[in-house]
Amino acid sequence: MTASPPLNRRECLLLAAVLVLLLIALAAPAVPAQAPALGAFADQRPWHGVANAMDVLSNLPFAALGLWGLWQLRRFDAAAASGAPAEPPGSTLDCAWLFFAGLLVTAAGSAFYHLQPDAVRLAADRAGMTVAFAGLVGLAACERVSQRAGWVAAWCTLAGGLAAVACAAEADNLLPWGAVQFGGMAVVLALAFTSKVPGAIGLRLGWVIAFYAAAKLLEAGDAWVFEATGHLVSGHTLKHGVAALAALPVLAALQPVGTRGLRHNPGAAAATA
Repeated sequence: MTASPPLNRRECLLLAAVLVLLLIALAAPAVPAQAPALGAFADQRPWHGVANAMDVLSNLPFAALGLWGLWQLRRFDAAAASGAPAEPPGSTLDCAWLFFAGLLVTAAGSAFYHLQPDAVRLAADRAGMTVAFAGLVGLAACERVSQRAGWVAAWCTLAGGLAAVACAAEADNLLPWGAVQFGGMAVVLALAFTSKVPGAIGLRLGWVIAFYAAAKLLEAGDAWVFEATGHLVSGHTLKHGVAALAALPVLAALQPVGTRGLRHNPGAAAATA
């Protein structure tokens, strides 16, 4: 049995970052979870019996882009199965499958939450976001660290994120969730300033970060945007649409991959079943 090669420098740095975030999540003082998260949203207008309609329906872009991405990935697999030339299987497309599937779960969880915001539905909303976020972190690691680091990073983010969701719901401590979300994006930001590794598909991490940052600003300015637009649309509604646009750089990076017949790693994908 061939032994795995030792960790390279980037893998060691990524592991160190994960351990630091874990230490923060476990040892830092607790941050009360529910009070700020369950505040009233600016736009609570119903539409045809749908409560908080704009914040609910604005999740449709997540679902649409998730379906688009999964359709593209399915085409790549079909091309590989028909005998098209395929590169060695790796973790990049496995993380892409996780990311686009996560967008569908995000759409469902967020719509479920915004229909009637409460603590239980908020946990469902965050759990959905965790799936997509895990895929994104994995993709970033595949691009800038290594294939094996990408798949491990995705699983660590998924497990840590779901544990953080449970901690926020059960222990009233939002800090672990903040460590996963903001710490994870800090890792992606740091990776954006490193060079691509061999086999990278060219994912533009800077665009992903820009869409994420814009979405957070709109979320923070929910009521201000609602007033500034004459109650036409709220910041939180726009946040959903802008956050969904983070899928576009992933789709753009995958386009040339399809022409090369790259397929996902069947062994890694089977591990998710």
